[in-house]
This record gives sequence, structure tokens and C-alpha cells, in this order.
Amino acid sequence: MPEGGDRDPLNLTGVWNGNYSYPRGFGDTHFVATLIEAGSHVTGTTHEPNSFEPSTTLLATVSGRRDGQQVSFTKICQNGGVVYGSPIEYEGMLSGDGTEIEGRWVIRGHWSGKFLMIRSGNRQAVAEEKKAERV
Repeated sequence: MPEGGDRDPLNLTGVWNGNYSYPRGFGDTHFVATLIEAGSHVTGTTHEPNSFEPSTTLLATVSGRRDGQQVSFTKICQNGGVVYGSPIEYEGMLSGDGTEIEGRWVIRGHWSGKFLMIRSGNRQAVAEEKKAERV
């Protein structure tokens, strides 16, 4: 535990707003992730629009780990049927201030792309400023 009992600023516990992109110009998808980190293990859930049925929301579970600033997790959709049946592997780097995770996602043998997750809450203003700098 950090000195003085303060929470580790890199701990992933919290709500994250994310965006991932598909290859070949298929567009971006926004999602919300709720993560809980205990030790180095990370679990949680995500929800996002269903690209193939826009009136429905995809729900998924997340399980992985954080090692320093390296983050990796597997996302498994719970209600996506055959279209969303494959596990999705995410690997990224957590920023030094713990406000964002940036990296790549892969569905082995099929697709891959980039993702960015920005922590909600009291760090939102800092994260929005960083995002604006990249545009």
C-alpha cells in the first residue's frame, strides 16, 4: 500500500470511457468500462452499442492484470451471439498519471485495432485536455 494509506493512483478501479477503432475505415465504437483492481488482477464489465443491431447494447465481462503501467485483459461478450463470440484481447499502457490507457485490441485470426480509455470522475478534465492535444 502506498505511504500514508493513499490509494495507488495507477489502480484501475473506476469507470472508464473508451473508444476502439476497426481496421480499414469501418469506424469507431464508444464503450463504458467499470473496472475493479485487486492486487494486480483486474475484473469488470463493459457495455457498448451493438454495431449489427443498433437498438441493442452489448454486455461483456473483462478479466486481466496490470503490471506497473502495462495493462492486459480479455473481453468476452455475454449477449453478442455468434458475431461477437470470440474473446477480444486488449493490451495497452497506462499513462503515468493513471488517467488513460492506450493500446491495441485483437480478435485472433480476424480483426485488430486501436483503443483509448479515459478515466471518468475527478480526473475527467485532465483526460479531456490530453485528448484535445492529440487532435
